[in-house]
Amino acid sequence: MPEKSIQQIPKAWRDQYDKGLTAFRAQNFEYAITIFNQVLASEPGFFDCRQALRAAQMKKAGSNTGFFKKVLGGATSSPLIAKGQLALRSNPLEALQIAEQILNDAPTNSMAQKLLADAALAADFPKTAIFCLEILYKNSPKDREIATELAQAYSAANLPAKAEDIYRELLRIYPHDPDISQAFKNVAAQKTMNEGGYEGLADGKGSYRDILANKEEAVALEQANRGVKSEELLGQMIFENETKFQSEPENLKLARTIAELYVQKSAFDRALEYYNYIAAKQGGSEPALEKTIADVTSKKFDHQLSQLDTAAPDYAEQAECIKAERSAFGIEQKKKQVDRYPNDLQLRFELGQEYFRAGKISEAIQELQRAQANPHRKLQSMSLLGQAFAQRGMNDMAARTLQNALKEKVGFDDEKKELLYALGCVFEKMGQADQAMDHLKQIYEVDIGYKDVAAKVDAYYASK
Repeated sequence: MPEKSIQQIPKAWRDQYDKGLTAFRAQNFEYAITIFNQVLASEPGFFDCRQALRAAQMKKAGSNTGFFKKVLGGATSSPLIAKGQLALRSNPLEALQIAEQILNDAPTNSMAQKLLADAALAADFPKTAIFCLEILYKNSPKDREIATELAQAYSAANLPAKAEDIYRELLRIYPHDPDISQAFKNVAAQKTMNEGGYEGLADGKGSYRDILANKEEAVALEQANRGVKSEELLGQMIFENETKFQSEPENLKLARTIAELYVQKSAFDRALEYYNYIAAKQGGSEPALEKTIADVTSKKFDHQLSQLDTAAPDYAEQAECIKAERSAFGIEQKKKQVDRYPNDLQLRFELGQEYFRAGKISEAIQELQRAQANPHRKLQSMSLLGQAFAQRGMNDMAARTLQNALKEKVGFDDEKKELLYALGCVFEKMGQADQAMDHLKQIYEVDIGYKDVAAKVDAYYASK
């Protein structure tokens, strides 16, 4: 998900952000930190808010601390670091929150900054990653891992000139490193793209080789520009890489490249063959690879659905079959992860979601009840739990669960609309029309187009 400017943030959270700024200016840093964290919990891509939070954290700690002035001690070995690194594998947004939780009390903690940067990159928040990594890089300019991540973040933020500077310095330190050399060529090609007006290729009238006289530069550019490729170019690149792979079957990096190309070509079965080959060679797939395989499999199901003929007489049957297969796969994958990490409440929540979508309500209730203990998923767990109770006809329990969730909900966003709508529907089922309308009208007042709220409210007044 992309990072957001203040104009893209819902008004309720903009108002909270302004309240936090007011507290910051009044030097009430503790209160400002609390508000900024609440905003970021709902809008993790709100970059301005994250900058303000860091400023408040530093002010609270005191201007005399200085970044990395002290030798890192107890805070870095906190179990929260381990918890954050575990969350990073399955939920980067939760890892972001855990990192900020550490930084609230120890803004000079380099391990928490690194965790935040890794989570930001995984969540596609390059500006946030750059914000953290620039500080780390300034204090450890020869740290290869930090320098590489900063260069990757610059590239993701479309700042190839800055990435090029980093890689140039790394090449000075590691002059014979092929990975750094290739990365340097890639960002140089990206920089050339930005400076040479290559966006004009989007109309299909030109080609890379028409614009670039140098054939080698054209090839490097094609390799670097992995975002958009024609079917012909994809086929050519797959052929070239597979030909090379025949003589280098142990080159797992090349195997991954081929798999990624097949994903872009929507040849998901072939991509999965390569990913599974990598897993077999590694003696079992690592968490990141498992997630990739799961994501590609989900894309495969989505692609299959998109290819169905909606006019076919058996369209509904075929679609239902694919959806059922996708649901079974999702449950199987989440169940494996929960079995491996039984105390990971984020995974419990995700498994509960999968069960709920599949209509396995008893199983969903069991997982969601445990997931409520995760403070970052408490409201979402309660929302689904209330809806699950309602599907079982346990309307009194559903109403109580949803009411408790609403008591804890801050702001008026889509999550609150969902809670109000679900509770309104429960009261409808219980025959309590007035109470149902009390909740549905709250949505109607701010978003008349939400689901069928307008029809329900209009019918209620017509009956009066």
